[in-house]
Amino acid sequence: MSALDGTVRRAVVRISAPGGADDPTGALFWGSGFFVAPGLALTCAHVVGNGGAGVLGGRTAVDVTDADGRTLQGRVAIALPMPPDPDAPPRHWGLPDLALLEVAGAEDAECLWLSDRSAVVPAPVSLHGWSLETGDLALRFGLGVANGGDGKDGSAMLLRGEIPVAGCSGGPVVDTDRGAVIGVSKGRGKDTAGLAVPITALRRLACARPGRDRLHSLVRAHDRHHLRRYRTVGTGGSWTGLQQALRPAAAAGFTPVLRTHLFARLAELSPPTTPGEVMLLVDAAKRRVVQGPYQPGVVHDPRTWREGVGLLYDLRDGGPAAAEPGRDLELEAVLLYAARVAAAVSRLGDARDLEPLRELSTWLGGQAEPLPDVIREDIHEILHGGAQDGAEPPAPAPAGTVELRKPERRDVEPGGPGTLARPWGDVIVEVDRAPYGDRYPWRVKLLLENGVVNPVDGDEEGVPRAELREALREPVAEALQQGDAGEHLAALHVVVPRELFDEPLDAWQLVPPGAPADGFDPHTMPLGQRRAVFVRDRRRRDRPAIPEWRRRWGGTNRGPLTAVPLRREAPVKGHDGPGREGGHAAYGRLSDAADTAVPVYCGEVAAGAGATAMDAALAAGHAVVIWRRCATGHTDCAEFHREASRLVFEAKTAEGLHRRIRNLRTRCADPEAPDPDALWARSIALLYDSPDQPPLPDTPLYAPGVRPGGPP
Repeated sequence: MSALDGTVRRAVVRISAPGGADDPTGALFWGSGFFVAPGLALTCAHVVGNGGAGVLGGRTAVDVTDADGRTLQGRVAIALPMPPDPDAPPRHWGLPDLALLEVAGAEDAECLWLSDRSAVVPAPVSLHGWSLETGDLALRFGLGVANGGDGKDGSAMLLRGEIPVAGCSGGPVVDTDRGAVIGVSKGRGKDTAGLAVPITALRRLACARPGRDRLHSLVRAHDRHHLRRYRTVGTGGSWTGLQQALRPAAAAGFTPVLRTHLFARLAELSPPTTPGEVMLLVDAAKRRVVQGPYQPGVVHDPRTWREGVGLLYDLRDGGPAAAEPGRDLELEAVLLYAARVAAAVSRLGDARDLEPLRELSTWLGGQAEPLPDVIREDIHEILHGGAQDGAEPPAPAPAGTVELRKPERRDVEPGGPGTLARPWGDVIVEVDRAPYGDRYPWRVKLLLENGVVNPVDGDEEGVPRAELREALREPVAEALQQGDAGEHLAALHVVVPRELFDEPLDAWQLVPPGAPADGFDPHTMPLGQRRAVFVRDRRRRDRPAIPEWRRRWGGTNRGPLTAVPLRREAPVKGHDGPGREGGHAAYGRLSDAADTAVPVYCGEVAAGAGATAMDAALAAGHAVVIWRRCATGHTDCAEFHREASRLVFEAKTAEGLHRRIRNLRTRCADPEAPDPDALWARSIALLYDSPDQPPLPDTPLYAPGVRPGGPP
């Protein structure tokens, strides 16, 4: 048995029913787990789910027995997902199927090293866990390969070779090349495959309140432990030493020793608020050292600063190595990233970060010597700040110090002093027309600053209209966290068929049904009260933009805006009044309107006369339209048109509409005391449809006389 396997075995525990650790028959044995930090053990939720509501709720302790036979009491801190009825747990537990146990008296436990990498397969692995397979309750060990993902979002890991057996569920899956836990055994998969939960699923802890703090506490305890262990025993009996032994003899760069030191220091800092904050700094570091256009290629979802480091191991995503001999791009990128993390945290102004920032700065200064002068200078300037625009540069800061920054201090973009970070991305939700029945296929994507569109989630089979909100809730929440970065709050572009234009998209909330909304909690309030929510037309996306569309988009962005009725008779007679304008007449009138005109309407546009008028407006190329999605129950059509016209005039440009409409939604949403001056805007909706982002398809080429669907 290798040193790696022996170290893993010391951290693997067996989990039994309360009082069942000494049962010689093993009848009360439930499964396996392993220590990830002093006093914290990880297992599968279905393992502790055997104990019902008392165990899952943390009220009843379970027996946790280590390799030396010592039995301690463990209580569930969190289980994901919680079943609807904890006393009747499901036969097949949904993903991520993880539970975190707080184990009293285990402060001296051997803890495994958790991988920081987002891409964890393929990899040779070892599996560890307790089992009754041979008749006696004993530790089981086997070898295999993690060679793929399962599920539409890769939320399960496929294993080949040694298949987990009964009792091994909850045990660690260890990458034997890198010396890190990359998964948790879940059970058997299809055919001869084993199934595991990627360790990246721990990010889901941050989705359950107060999960962000819980995840940060876990990471801090884990990384503190491994630095303390390395300082105590050196490379001889630590995970740092094991990982160092697995590296090629000539390998330099970002070594396991450096990683252990850096992670412990990053863990002391205030954690990132969103994945987008991490990715913004990762992207900046990569751009600086790669010295060329960098395309992330896939959407990552890091929730901790250490995961950002993991994304810097392969700077070109499989591309060629550095052009300059003797440069270590990996080490340069990691240290640049760490400096940017320090600068970003310093801008928060939290006094608790002052000492950790100084320690990180001192450490970074000690690692910069082998780097090129230009990278060393970048790190120094990032840590100690550039001058405000028009001001004298600050005096050089003493080595090993970093200041808590005032809000006006700016970070330095890799292009050099004076350039500012750009927004990371917005979120696109695409819903297709139901191809059959009433099921609407959907996709959630992240639109990056450079026009690249990365998929986040999707369902091509679709769901009924009534289930769209619930189906999209978690994917949209995940994508928004990836899009938010720094001061940038991701906008939500909802590309839907016209029959869905009146869906209350801006009123959607990203909380599970029945969960408290928490008033002004920015994570639970209606989307349209905090961020820009734009309706966009699905039909227009499949073809190149018509000239009228591009012309009017440019006009509304130049301004000044003017309002024009979507239906000619509505401002005077109301949308239910007589004298309905026909579709051709509406098209002619709206075609003659100025390029800066914004059609306005006091009723719904997904059906009836409003739909006819909206079709005419879109055919005439209008890219910005304001309407009210409630169909009935109001008699203030004239007021709506009057106030909307004033809104458009004051906004001046299409960009100026965002903040004003969000403000109106908030003012008229108070159930107890709505602002009477804003009631005209209740259920206000905005079509904001750019022909440029994301790019439309190029003009298709057809043989002369041939069109799609026509005869050959």
